[in-house]
Amino acid sequence: MTLSLSRSSRLSIFAMAFVYTGLTFGVATTPVAAQSGAYYTATLAQPADDNRAVAGGVAWSCKGTMCVANKGSSRPMRICRGLSREFGEIVNFTAKGKELAGDKLAKCNGK
Repeated sequence: MTLSLSRSSRLSIFAMAFVYTGLTFGVATTPVAAQSGAYYTATLAQPADDNRAVAGGVAWSCKGTMCVANKGSSRPMRICRGLSREFGEIVNFTAKGKELAGDKLAKCNGK
């Protein structure tokens, strides 16, 4: 006995797998505000051109002026500086819920 599917059945299965993969990937890459539990969050002065970038040694996901990232191995100031170099001025930066103080934020922005 041979188990085989008709061409239309195989095509249907492929299409369903493709749609499922697309939806799963979409959920996995949902940017910024929808993601909870991000270690770093940053508010940019100008909206980001790219949705994703690696800056300061971590992968950032941005939507508009909001960016989030998981924990990196460097200090928050170094991470902030890397993000500032990549996207420009940062208005607000938090690491594990703690906001970077004004003087440190100025250093992060290279001022």
